[in-house]
Amino acid sequence: MAAAINTEKRTFIEHMGRWLTPTRFVFVLAMFVFWAMIIFPFYWMVSSSFKSGGEIAGRAPVFVPSELRSDAYTELVDPSAKYLAYTWDHVWYRLLGGYAVQFDAQRERFQDFGINIINSMVVAIPTALIAVILSMLGAYAIARLKFRGKDFMLNSVLLIYLFPGILLIIPLFAMLAQVSRWIGIEVQDNLAILVLTYLAQTLPVALYMLANYFRTIPDEIEQAAMIDGCTRMQVIWKITMPLATPALVSVAIYTFMIAWNEFLYALVFLNNRALFTMPIKINVIFNDPSPRMAVVMAASTIMSLPVMFLFLALERYLAEGLSAGGVKG
Repeated sequence: MAAAINTEKRTFIEHMGRWLTPTRFVFVLAMFVFWAMIIFPFYWMVSSSFKSGGEIAGRAPVFVPSELRSDAYTELVDPSAKYLAYTWDHVWYRLLGGYAVQFDAQRERFQDFGINIINSMVVAIPTALIAVILSMLGAYAIARLKFRGKDFMLNSVLLIYLFPGILLIIPLFAMLAQVSRWIGIEVQDNLAILVLTYLAQTLPVALYMLANYFRTIPDEIEQAAMIDGCTRMQVIWKITMPLATPALVSVAIYTFMIAWNEFLYALVFLNNRALFTMPIKINVIFNDPSPRMAVVMAASTIMSLPVMFLFLALERYLAEGLSAGGVKG
């Protein structure tokens, strides 16, 4: 009874002292550092999009902006807005009496970022859909049909990941240029060609993921459906696809994320500014003679949000699809 009374009289600090053993303290500290490394860069990006130029360029870091300025987002999407665009060169010319320099300080700074968002969607969504369809059919054939060299083919498709993307882009561009001459289409400034290049990067791992997942689905279910009169395509559509929904969602998110964030291939294949995807446009804004980091951070925030929402909304399917494919049953 006395022990129970003493326990009730303990303060919160005393309870924490008894609970927080050295092992738990190290674990909590490691988790805090881990989550801080993940969350803080995203917080810094979002907060910097609302900061002024002085707060971003100052020597002392500003963790919380003094006010929520929407100028950076307005510059990206509002064509009616105009901003002061002084650069350091113009400031020095004026300080030194550079009367020969003609400069319109109130010039337009509209970035038309909405077009770049649409271009990224036009590339990323078809890439994800085509990759899911093709990899599903190929993975089903590998998992269910019997033919020579099946395992070798499945393992060999992953060889593409032994080489960096910058090494593959030259032969891929040359191959597509030859094919385009036969068909009569242009390789440069063609979003459909860009989709094909992304499929070359995403299909191998998508095929591997789905093949392992299909092996976990009992073959007896499909055989029973075929005995009842279903064709092979009906079995895939009515039975295999619903059972493989987590894996299909994982492949769709994976391919969408790669196409949404890809920079190197888009930089090589796109020259027309009207066709730039978001990563290329952000690079253009960053390399502007008078760069505005708040606008760069605002564009990066807009680009990051769709992928984050997809992960949060489909997290259950994503975790199940990535884990179940590693177990053979």
